Amino acid sequence: MDIKQKVIAITGAGRGLGRAIALSLAEQGAVLALMDVNRADLEVTEAEVHSRDGRCALFVCNVASEPEVEAAFAAIDEQFGALHGLVNCAGILRDGMLIKVKEGELVEKMSLAQWQAVIDVNLTGTFLCGREGAALMARGGQGVIINISSIARAGNMGQSNYAASKAGVASLVVTWGRELARHGIRVMGIAPGVFATDMTAAMKPEAMARMQQAIPVGHLGEAAQLAQTVQFILANDYLSGRMIEIDGGLRL
Repeated sequence: MDIKQKVIAITGAGRGLGRAIALSLAEQGAVLALMDVNRADLEVTEAEVHSRDGRCALFVCNVASEPEVEAAFAAIDEQFGALHGLVNCAGILRDGMLIKVKEGELVEKMSLAQWQAVIDVNLTGTFLCGREGAALMARGGQGVIINISSIARAGNMGQSNYAASKAGVASLVVTWGRELARHGIRVMGIAPGVFATDMTAAMKPEAMARMQQAIPVGHLGEAAQLAQTVQFILANDYLSGRMIEIDGGLRL
């Protein structure tokens, strides 16, 4: 798909990887529907898009809320009249061990709130946005959905909630790829390793040092590298129903 003048929605576009993807696609001539729960963050992304002579509109939306997602995509349809692509990038972390035991005594356990918050945003949010995005794309007979998963989908210590959510996101890639092909919609997933973002910057220094040592290429990924992968998927019309791992050789 040639993305010039195509309408691409990006969730989590207010910062981090979502912002990097937005700026990359703006430079390629896409028209962007920028979605995030935080308007101030979106406005920063908007300013950077405009500085690159790009076009965009802002849609403040909590992807975990069905009414808000439905309203946002209705607004996208009203403003642009079409949707050609969707990048499901919104995600959060609420890391913690399933249980912590000290000297034989249970001292802490992952709360239901920790679990549910991550599932709501990462998995339910991807489902809701994918559903609404697909409905608009099907009307036009073409489109691409890209779900951002993680190599943590295979399971990772201290991330029961995150790993489960990203495994679910990856399974949706295969399911939707098969279901939506009849409507001219391709679906792909990207499983990043550890990238330099605001979320990774919040990691404990000792955990970050261990992580960098474990990456065969010796450093964290850069957001621009993920954005390049998004561009590749959008451009290659024979890609669908598959995951692309971009992790510097790291395997969890």
